[in-house]
Amino acid sequence: MGGGILIILVGIILSIALHEVGHLLPAKLFNVRVTQYMIGFGPTLFSRRRGETEYGVKAVPLGGYIAMIGMYPPPEETQQNDDGAGASDRRNGAAPDGAAPDAAQLAEDEQTGPPTDPYLREIGQQYAAPETPGQPEKPQTRATVASHSTGIFQQMSEDAREVAAEEMQPGDQQRMFYRLATWKKIIIMLGGPAMNGLLALALTAGTISLHGTNTPTTEVAEVYECVTSVAAEQAGGDAGDGDAADPTRQCTDADPPGPAYEAGLRPGDTVIAFGGQPVQEWDELTELIRASAGQPQQITYERDGQQHTATLTPIETERPVVDGLGRAVRDAGGNLVTEPVGFIGMGATVELQRQPPWEAGPLVWEQTKAVGSVVMTLPVRMYDVAVSTFTGAERDPDGPMSVVGVGRIAGELSAQEEIPMGSRFASLMSMVAAVNVALMVFNLIPLLPLDGGHVAGALYEALRRRWAKLRGKPDPGPFDISKLLPLTYAVAVLLIAMGAMLIFADIVNPIRLFE
Repeated sequence: MGGGILIILVGIILSIALHEVGHLLPAKLFNVRVTQYMIGFGPTLFSRRRGETEYGVKAVPLGGYIAMIGMYPPPEETQQNDDGAGASDRRNGAAPDGAAPDAAQLAEDEQTGPPTDPYLREIGQQYAAPETPGQPEKPQTRATVASHSTGIFQQMSEDAREVAAEEMQPGDQQRMFYRLATWKKIIIMLGGPAMNGLLALALTAGTISLHGTNTPTTEVAEVYECVTSVAAEQAGGDAGDGDAADPTRQCTDADPPGPAYEAGLRPGDTVIAFGGQPVQEWDELTELIRASAGQPQQITYERDGQQHTATLTPIETERPVVDGLGRAVRDAGGNLVTEPVGFIGMGATVELQRQPPWEAGPLVWEQTKAVGSVVMTLPVRMYDVAVSTFTGAERDPDGPMSVVGVGRIAGELSAQEEIPMGSRFASLMSMVAAVNVALMVFNLIPLLPLDGGHVAGALYEALRRRWAKLRGKPDPGPFDISKLLPLTYAVAVLLIAMGAMLIFADIVNPIRLFE
């Protein structure tokens, strides 16, 4: 159990580390100076500088970040509409679409007087010669910045800019993030989620091609003497289960006989054709059966090396709707979603079969859609988690969980001695792949401080500039993302609260898959 927890923990930390590498590589490719690459939060445990970047590990390994210079534009470049002609862009040497400033213009600025860019002023103050005693004190840039503050939100923005200015060095004016073209900003910000997507694909491809997946075959595993409705199965299921039929339930005269049982099929038979169409996979067979409700069909099967043919009529009955991962779909109230389909009452034998690596794509896509549906209904899901935690009700196994819950399931899975060791390890790798899918989807939410929020800001800036150009207006300059810091902090508080709630739930009332 401890080994399983350790494997999943290392997998999550490596996933986070590689997520940040996905941001780091394109940032360096586009010549943005990256000051820090850190795994975790809190006090720094270990760090080492390589070139211009400090690489390190912090005390709480539940996240990570890279620090790039110029995330926040200086005030002058965000107030061009107030000047009326976009003069600040010319003074600061900024190109309209975030391109590098003209070198000749920068040289001219340096010769004609002190720079007006607050970042450059900050540099000048740090490296200027000491003042001669008796000379009048020159006004400081910080006082000028503070004079623009009229409230707590504005002050938060100015404070963030001042902290960013402290990282500036000579020559950085052409290496700031906010000066990049929009497409470069988007590539940097999407690099992290893209890395998680690639990891999920690689882990899934390795698992299904080297170990295999449990795949239903056309060999019959069980045949039901009668067909019961979903409502009857729910009524006969265990308390709180809702979709597991009672194995002791006996068929009654009110239950229609199972068509497969009446046709003579028994466990061990292999279905070869249905309705005159040959079948090689269970999914092909089920699609034909579900579409043939009330229609007599021939079924051909093999038993002890001999072929047999029989006629049966699939019964139209309400059966659960399943998603691309084979899981039963539930509505907002937790009830099974059903649909009328043909049903003959038999189950398939499941075998471990290796799949080609390219089959990982559809699997990861189905996982992405499943995680996306959870994210879209996250407030409702969190409410359900809170209710189940404080009432003792059973948790939804498809609902959100924290790293504590993931580790707990990994430990319980690793302790199942009846499962072969290879299958247990493959399942752990599948869990790490699922975590990467969750990281990818969650970081695409268009809210700061998530990656999707930065992408939304870059797109808004591009649209604003294009709209101004179409109207013949001056370039409004870069979008000052620091003005959204209040929203950023609010989202961060919500994420922390959600994480704390999930950790508490996973301790008090965890999701149990092996009971």
